[in-house]
Amino acid sequence: MADVAALAGVSSQTVSRVSNNRTNVDAATREKVLAAMKTLGYRPNTAARALVTGRFGAIGVISFDVGAHGNARTLGAIADAAREAGFSINFMGVRAQTEAAVQEAFQHLMLQSVDGIVLVESQMLDTTSLHLPPSMPVVVADGDAGHAYANVDFDQALGAHSAVTHLLGLGHRTVWHLAGPRDSFASRRRTESWRTTLEAAGAPVPEVVHGDWSAESGYRVGQELAARAEVTAVFTANDQMALGLMRALHEAGRAVPRDVSVTGFDDMAEAAFFQPPLTTVRQDFDLVGRHCVRLLLDQIEGKSDGPRRMAVEPALVVRGSTASPARG
Repeated sequence: MADVAALAGVSSQTVSRVSNNRTNVDAATREKVLAAMKTLGYRPNTAARALVTGRFGAIGVISFDVGAHGNARTLGAIADAAREAGFSINFMGVRAQTEAAVQEAFQHLMLQSVDGIVLVESQMLDTTSLHLPPSMPVVVADGDAGHAYANVDFDQALGAHSAVTHLLGLGHRTVWHLAGPRDSFASRRRTESWRTTLEAAGAPVPEVVHGDWSAESGYRVGQELAARAEVTAVFTANDQMALGLMRALHEAGRAVPRDVSVTGFDDMAEAAFFQPPLTTVRQDFDLVGRHCVRLLLDQIEGKSDGPRRMAVEPALVVRGSTASPARG
């Protein structure tokens, strides 16, 4: 640190403030110190810094299916927001979708000296059964029905309602639903909203069919739906399943949207380039990730007096995959 201070022409205290990401250093001085650190290959001692600041400068993140579109986007946003706040990310992927596996991941991250943990919980877990030190800040994204921790999620009910209302407004007698897995919080909330929206409109409520979020499962279920002439509109719980569904409909000779209107959920980057372009519910994953980090930092900095919940509103994006039903 003394060598860095000498090269930058500043005091050791200034070097300390820069390495601890303090704000009371002007931009020009900070750049000189950072340049000197780079020249000398200086890296702050994280253990020593933790003794001074009481923080390790790291956030733990636990997630199940990293390959899922929503999880991947949320994780990327959390990493970006953490980096901007001067924190690194320690990631733990969990294969077994059980409370015990999550508990083990929490314990592992705490041994790695993190300041707080974000759990991206796409499966239905009983977070009230997790036994964590009360001093460990925790935020849950996409889950936590027990409301044990601070929570950030999309308004899933609003998103599903907007998609179903759009299809009914086009004149469809009812809307079929290709749901996600039964053990998913997001899937269950979207299904509940689909059902209550149909009931409120006085429309028939068809039997729910389930996929596993993959395009393959959408294709498989789509083959069954394509054989049913009464199916004229389908609200699909994510864009990937909608892609598989649309292929199955095409192969069965049922045109989208002339014969069957299809909506998705997520607005993945490819949705605008489906054939036809997919009407879907856009989710701002970047905003969810940033809210997660903000709520976590509030706890770390002692600015939170209890679990807070934030809901991010989705938006319906209307494209070419939906239209009024054909009149025969």
